Amino acid sequence: MSRDPTGRALRLLSLLQTHRLWRAAELAERLGVTERTVRRDVERLRHLGYRVDATTGTAGGYRLAAGTHLPPLLFDDEEAIAVVVGLRAAAGAAITGIEDSSLSALAKVEQALPDRLRRRVSALDDSVVSLQRTPGTGGSVDPEALSSLASACCSREEVRFDYRRRDESDSRRLVEPHQLLSAGHLWYLIGWDVRRDAWRTFRLDRIRDVRFAGRHFTPRTIPGGDAAAYLTSSVASIAEERDEEVQTTISPRR
Repeated sequence: MSRDPTGRALRLLSLLQTHRLWRAAELAERLGVTERTVRRDVERLRHLGYRVDATTGTAGGYRLAAGTHLPPLLFDDEEAIAVVVGLRAAAGAAITGIEDSSLSALAKVEQALPDRLRRRVSALDDSVVSLQRTPGTGGSVDPEALSSLASACCSREEVRFDYRRRDESDSRRLVEPHQLLSAGHLWYLIGWDVRRDAWRTFRLDRIRDVRFAGRHFTPRTIPGGDAAAYLTSSVASIAEERDEEVQTTISPRR
């Protein structure tokens, strides 16, 4: 039987973070304690701010649920490295305001890393080359717009927004948002333009004032069935159009 309440509570938290339903008997066996002790440890976690839901009956048990605030989390080695890599990538992203938040979170995580993980992260740094953002590749993305569009994609709800075209003119759009994609420092939205009755690809750094339209839609099949392939073909088509525009505006040499 484990006599270290703190260590046992951390072990219990680690098990609950797998997001499966645990029966009290299973947890007691894993922790080497009685079911009564499991109940006390669950209450201890609740007092620390973790929301642990309990269900009764033969199919009942304990499950870690989302809370009203973010309590401390436990990561295994691979998860910790993934968090560090993700935060470093986010620190160089083109989302307004996220760079400082990412660097702040990164500093906290790296400070807590044990030496063995620091060495693995350093090895990644030595092996990976990051391409710097080049001038003219696009502006920054409004994080609120990104969040709203992501929510609309999940809930299948139409959105309205103002969009700046390539020629710098503005237009108002009513769109069924289907998929968000990132390509380097650029973010894109693939959606069905309701008024134009056609698929469109929108750059998020050109989107402003996202509003929910209050109507849900039935998902359509993205051309080719693959969002990434459709984005690639759309961007390639735009590049070809630009080349043609440049060629037609160059006066022939006399």
